[in-house]
Amino acid sequence: MMRLILAILACLYLPNSLHGQDLIVYGETVHTMAGDAISDGYVRIRNGKIVEVGPSADCKPMGDEKIVRSTIITPGLVDARTCVGLAGHFNTDHDRDELDESSPVQPQLRAIDAFNSRERLIEWVREFGVTTIHTGHAPQALIPGQTMVIKTKGNRVEEDVIIPMAMVACSMSDTALRDDSPGTRAKASAMLRQKLLDARHYQEQQSKYITMDGETDLPRRDLEMEAFSSVLSGDTPLLVHAHRARDIANALRLQEEFGIPVVLDGASEAYLMMDDIKESGVPVFIHPTMIRPYGEQENLSFETASKLIDAGIPVAMQSGYESYVPRTRIVLYEAGMAAANGCSFDDALAMITIVPARILGIDDRVGSLEVGKDADLALYDGDPFEWTTHCTGVIIDGEVASTQLR
Repeated sequence: MMRLILAILACLYLPNSLHGQDLIVYGETVHTMAGDAISDGYVRIRNGKIVEVGPSADCKPMGDEKIVRSTIITPGLVDARTCVGLAGHFNTDHDRDELDESSPVQPQLRAIDAFNSRERLIEWVREFGVTTIHTGHAPQALIPGQTMVIKTKGNRVEEDVIIPMAMVACSMSDTALRDDSPGTRAKASAMLRQKLLDARHYQEQQSKYITMDGETDLPRRDLEMEAFSSVLSGDTPLLVHAHRARDIANALRLQEEFGIPVVLDGASEAYLMMDDIKESGVPVFIHPTMIRPYGEQENLSFETASKLIDAGIPVAMQSGYESYVPRTRIVLYEAGMAAANGCSFDDALAMITIVPARILGIDDRVGSLEVGKDADLALYDGDPFEWTTHCTGVIIDGEVASTQLR
């Protein structure tokens, strides 16, 4: 009886997991994002990694691989900025962990501690082809907390995370202003500047405790100062939410003053600051193309992404933060709308694959279909940017992660 039960369980389980099994994925078109698209191509996967990519005519099956076929194959999509996993789909108090309102400055808050790997939104965005997300605290405070980069497999956080502390989120826009403090932009900039100066002093004090033989007798740790110190040392970028041109200018001024790595988040009026942004070398996580144009986003343009790309500025598409159900947008659709407003197909696809991977520093693993990289693939039954196209399957780390292929 026990053997029968085990056999039944095995039959139920095996179709739902291809971990460790070799895969060959054939596609009528394979967009590798590492060169020209391949017509009638294939991707061979072994042990969660890509081992071959090329024309189907070059494929030599061994006979024991799992065969998957698709019309279009792209790399798994990378969402450059979201709050999914901290913000939940119910939009109620129990699943809104993206913002702690007790203080305007809390860089020590870790995204990994608030992330819910079983959140339904993770499965939802995955079903559109999103395999990697840069998620974290919402840009609703001066320094709301940290961000992280994680796969959308829905396992334990420790199993899926790529970068536990990716960036320190910051807002230099209307969303940073509060009834108490900071009440104005000048106060917000002054508070942030003072924290960075304090962190510089903290670093200097810490270095004094290192002895000649390399041993340390450090004083009491300060998690807030450690987070800011990571920004000052260049290890962790400051992700600055800014829409107005003057707020973008404040962010660039701060970058120049402290020599810190900065990534712009939102940037509705970036088209007014293109020369300054390009000179600074700062990349942009552009606002979702179809975000509602009101308030500080009133001057946005559907063509901003294409203008920044034409200017040679690194641009990645984000889904952003939504305070209402379903709490997130889908980067596939946002990039598709950008493709209809000045971006080429390749540029639009790059904004949700290889470009965010490069900005996040994970392009050695994801963002393109190349030998040695993680086997993250999105499969579609037509042009990915057409509204009538379906995502027919998703593969993450060589495992089939969508119900459509099971």
